[in-house]
Amino acid sequence: MDWYSLLREIADSWGLLALTLIFLGVVLWAFRPGSRALHKDIAEIPFRHDTLPADDTEKAKDR
Repeated sequence: MDWYSLLREIADSWGLLALTLIFLGVVLWAFRPGSRALHKDIAEIPFRHDTLPADDTEKAKDR
């Protein structure tokens, strides 16, 4: 067996297994128990200091 075929066979079998396990690990880590509060806090970052919409005078200043 030549070098290319050996590396190809390893990549086809063990590479697929490794990438599948990494993918499942990332998915399980994202949906782990107790992370809901953290994800909710991160999702609300754009609205954190937004209490009222800007009025027309503030919009004119920005231009």
